Amino acid sequence: MISQTETMEGPASRQTSRAGGKLAGRTLWIPRMTYAGARMMAAVFRSIGIDARVTPESDAQTLELGGLYLGGEECYPEKVTLGDFLRIIRSDDFDPDATAFLMPTAEGPCRFGQYAPYLKQVLGELGHDDVPVISPTSKNSYDDLAKNAPDFMKRAWWAMVSADILVKMLLKTRPYENTAGDADEAFETSLDALDKVVSDPELKGRKRLSAISETLVGMRDAFRAVPATYTKGRPLIGVVGEIFCRMNTFSNRDAIRRIEDHGGEAWMSDVGEWVWYTNWSQKFLLKRDGKTFSGEMLAALIKNHLQRGYEEKLYAPFEEDFRGYEEPHDVYEEVLKPAWPYLPADGALGEMVLSIGKSIYLHAKGVDGIIDISPFSCMNGIISEAVYHSVSRDYDKIPIRNFYFDSTSSNMDRDLDIFMELALSYSRRKKHPRRYPKLFK
Repeated sequence: MISQTETMEGPASRQTSRAGGKLAGRTLWIPRMTYAGARMMAAVFRSIGIDARVTPESDAQTLELGGLYLGGEECYPEKVTLGDFLRIIRSDDFDPDATAFLMPTAEGPCRFGQYAPYLKQVLGELGHDDVPVISPTSKNSYDDLAKNAPDFMKRAWWAMVSADILVKMLLKTRPYENTAGDADEAFETSLDALDKVVSDPELKGRKRLSAISETLVGMRDAFRAVPATYTKGRPLIGVVGEIFCRMNTFSNRDAIRRIEDHGGEAWMSDVGEWVWYTNWSQKFLLKRDGKTFSGEMLAALIKNHLQRGYEEKLYAPFEEDFRGYEEPHDVYEEVLKPAWPYLPADGALGEMVLSIGKSIYLHAKGVDGIIDISPFSCMNGIISEAVYHSVSRDYDKIPIRNFYFDSTSSNMDRDLDIFMELALSYSRRKKHPRRYPKLFK
């Protein structure tokens, strides 16, 4: 049963009237795009006095309820997120006066931009027009979230980067663990510790950042302590594609774990990549609108500079752990610019540009293949697939494979068998050798 009866106590509840606004007295439900990231975002909202929770893990009822209000042409993540929200509405203790939903939006061709408006429409059809839908937008790099508290964006960024680091540590450890489940246990324990720190309303400014950094160091040590045999030669597979589907294990049927079961290791594009892209897009739009020298541009540049500094601080303890797994330092120079001959970022918008550019980046890092995970009929996935042929041709014929997902079953294991054989073959002839951390033998 999905319960809404828990209440917040102590300092956090006293902050609600100051930070909550139309969210005061409500539970804000956050979609489970990525389990770690959603939990961290919920923790950030709780830190400023807003009761926030992650939607429960999706199940068959999710798809059943989502399908009741969709025509069949919408993308799979819409069915999943809408279905999860409808499960909350259908719960016995649902109270429209104590509920709100978070559904961000984005510019560009992706149907994601219609999720929030359609959710509002469905709520209206159900007689719940008064249930708020909080919908920050990529157009201003989600700056409107800062309305909840003066330092909300800093808190959110620290939490998001921490979640990305945690997932990255899991994916580089789990394929090599000696006992199945040890890495997952370290992940859950670390996530609980991060949740406790990030949601603490008493931690302010530098103390909050320091506490998060200390927790990350403890998390790093927990993963290092997982008994594992790090041997070279396991195919490293880059995972790109539509952000929800590639990161939501229900939507992609636990694709990352299945890559591991087929003898591979996955390097999955993180959430931070999208934030850096929206930062670039915000500055690009300001220049286009003649605001190169403006207060808005200055604010965007300062934000970008601060975010980079915070990210470097949080990643610093992991320098050796992520040797060979380094993420792009400059999304324009290292991701968007290489993709320009195939999909110019000033014309083609959204994840298709990131998927192409990140594939090229990962090729240079020595991965043995690229998998694009997208919802069935996704425009970003379809356009990327059309371009991947040229990318593979120009970059040593690295194997690239699209996997599309919807609510129907597919024989992914059969296709992975074939793909992993191609990746192993490529690994023997690739021109860019992979770099390994020292613990690999």
